[in-house]
Amino acid sequence: MPHYVSLMRWTSQGLAGLPAWRERVEEGERAIEKAGGRLVGVYVTLGRYDVVEIFEAPDDETAAEILMRMQRFGAEQTETLRAFTRSEAEDIIRRL
Repeated sequence: MPHYVSLMRWTSQGLAGLPAWRERVEEGERAIEKAGGRLVGVYVTLGRYDVVEIFEAPDDETAAEILMRMQRFGAEQTETLRAFTRSEAEDIIRRL
């Protein structure tokens, strides 16, 4: 299943709502699972981004739907990357 890495920055609204952050993460996990995906991990980070979230989704369209559902509350801005596992990357490289 494809992997996605979301780099997130909290908005002022997201910062104000930090006491409910755990519930937001759990809601996001439920949305991912409902769409047929899986939350791999959520990490609070130092530096340019506040949170890194890694999840799996059946395809790019489903990943986009998941992200739109999570972003509609305005708590964070995201930049999401499609990530290839080592095995997937090796398969791609073999075809070169």
